[in-house]
Amino acid sequence: MLSKNIEQALNIQVRIEAESSQTYLSMASWSETHGLEGISKFMYAQSDEERTHMLKLVKYINERGGHAKVSELKAPKTSYETFKKMFEELYKHEVFVSDSINELVHLSFSEKDYATHNFLQWYVAEQIEEEAQAKLILDKINLIGDDKGGLYLFDRDIQQMASNSSASKDPK
Repeated sequence: MLSKNIEQALNIQVRIEAESSQTYLSMASWSETHGLEGISKFMYAQSDEERTHMLKLVKYINERGGHAKVSELKAPKTSYETFKKMFEELYKHEVFVSDSINELVHLSFSEKDYATHNFLQWYVAEQIEEEAQAKLILDKINLIGDDKGGLYLFDRDIQQMASNSSASKDPK
C-alpha cells in the first residue's frame, strides 16, 4: 500500500512523463514541418516512449492501492529557433526528469517503501540512458556546426537511432 505522500509524488511524476511525451510530440511536429524527417521520426518515437513511461507509473500506482490521476498538462513550446536549440532544451528537460526521479527515489527510501524504491530503479537506469543519448546528440550537432551536408547526414543518423532505440527498449 502506498503512503499518501508517495502516491502524490508518483502522480506528479505521471504528469511530468505526460508533459515529456507532449514536449517530444511538439518537437516532432516542428521538425517535420522543417523538412527534418529523421529528427521528426526520432521525436515521435521518443514521445511514444515517454507515454509508455507514464502508463507504467499509472499501473504501478493503481496496483499498489493508490489512485493514479490524469491531470491538466502544461502546453509545450511549439516553435524553435534552430534544431540545435531544440536539442539543447531536450537535454535540459531530461536533466530535469532525472532530478525528479532522484527525488522520488530519495522519498521512497526515506519512507522505507522498498517496493517503490525497487520499481523506480528502472527509471533511474532509463534516465541515465536518456541523458547520455541527448548529450551524444548535442555533441554531434556541435561537430556539424553550420555544415548543411553534415545536417543531412545527422538527420539520417538520428532516424537510424530512433529505429534502433525503439527496437531495443522494452519498458514492461
